[in-house]
Amino acid sequence: MNNAMPREIRLNAFTSQTPVHLSPGLWRHPRDQSRNFKSLRYWTELAQILEEGLFDGVFLADGIGINDVHGGSPDSALRHGAQVPKHDPLLLVSAMAHVTQQLGFGITATLSFEPPSLLARRFTTLDHLTKGRVGWNIVTGYYDSGAKALGRATVTAHDERYEVAEEYMDLVYALWEQSWEEGAVLGDRASGIYAQPEKVHTIHHHGKYFDLDSIHFTPPSPQRTPLLYQAGASRRGRAFAAKHAEAVFVAGPSKRVIAPIVADVRAQAEQFGRNGRDMLFFTLMTVIVGETEAAARAKHEEYQRYVSPEGVLTLFSGWTGTDFSRYPLDAPIVPAEVDSAVASMIESFTVADPGRVWTLRELIAHNGIGGRGPVIVGSPEQVADELLGWIADTDVDGFNLSYAITPESYRDFVEFVVPELQKRGAYKTAYVRGTLREKFTGGGRLLPPSHPAARFRS
Repeated sequence: MNNAMPREIRLNAFTSQTPVHLSPGLWRHPRDQSRNFKSLRYWTELAQILEEGLFDGVFLADGIGINDVHGGSPDSALRHGAQVPKHDPLLLVSAMAHVTQQLGFGITATLSFEPPSLLARRFTTLDHLTKGRVGWNIVTGYYDSGAKALGRATVTAHDERYEVAEEYMDLVYALWEQSWEEGAVLGDRASGIYAQPEKVHTIHHHGKYFDLDSIHFTPPSPQRTPLLYQAGASRRGRAFAAKHAEAVFVAGPSKRVIAPIVADVRAQAEQFGRNGRDMLFFTLMTVIVGETEAAARAKHEEYQRYVSPEGVLTLFSGWTGTDFSRYPLDAPIVPAEVDSAVASMIESFTVADPGRVWTLRELIAHNGIGGRGPVIVGSPEQVADELLGWIADTDVDGFNLSYAITPESYRDFVEFVVPELQKRGAYKTAYVRGTLREKFTGGGRLLPPSHPAARFRS
């Protein structure tokens, strides 16, 4: 482990408005409150816990579609609450922002199923209401069930989804950055002029996938373009992240998987004329901590008794597009036999770590709590050592923290781990003021000139 002075660890809470996010079966635990996902109070109290712990943000996952691959139907997902039902996470943000002052919000929204003008309006609105604390996790969508729900036969092929995404980004950049000039809004009572028409421009676009002739429906928000997250780790996903993302979410079972992805995306960003060091990388992690190692291990053993093996396979089948109900539990997973909906998903367990042979039984044990990232179990000192080791060995900037049970996992982290990290000089003791972009990058509230969105500015 590198003994140099640690850089500041960044933290997001990784969750979703559904009874089961990444720990199938744990909703049955007597202290878990994820069954209250329909309650606004649950979410506002969670936001306050996170802000007390100086978390950078809450990262709200979402996806249009349901996990209906396992067994060829949605029955297993419904039986185990495996990311179904799921509510719209954007509708939570105003209330969570109202009870906090500094916490950021990374919101997943699928560009494949919504016109650019409507998505742009929703994010601008939220950026206004939160005073610039909003980020967009850009995803292209991979569920066939989502496509069918919106009248399509199947989801667009993986690589073509990124072609669509490139044109989509050009459109939302034009709406956010070009349509309204700075100073277009006067709101002048004396003259009776609210906005100067000569400073508001219609965006004309007629492309392969989209047509648009409209102004942006809302005036510029504090950030104009929300902070941009991206979570694709496939070949096309990495190139897309290198071009567009300010923060990148990666996930995998080991350092050996994560480190090359981080290095590759940082290097590709340089090829796009950006500084790869300006991007923040968050890797998926779950922490189970107690006052002592023994207390933490007792919690872990307690949590494991509630894991649902079928629920785990239901999620993994949905993520990869492969029905694992047909596979023997102890047979090796062969990449060539898997029709992966998320190309990077199966690669992170097989191709990226060729020395490890995975079986379904091992995947169930690994993914049962917190998803496909590692689980750290230990005392505050042990957890801090592990987190700092991950940053030193993989060059990530921080973690998207999943949970075993909620909000207990986050309360424990705030109570035990945050003070230990602060003691080591590896975690902030106060928030940086300003927008989410200013907090993340240390720069201004707008995207820098090196970003491709900047070319759309007047």
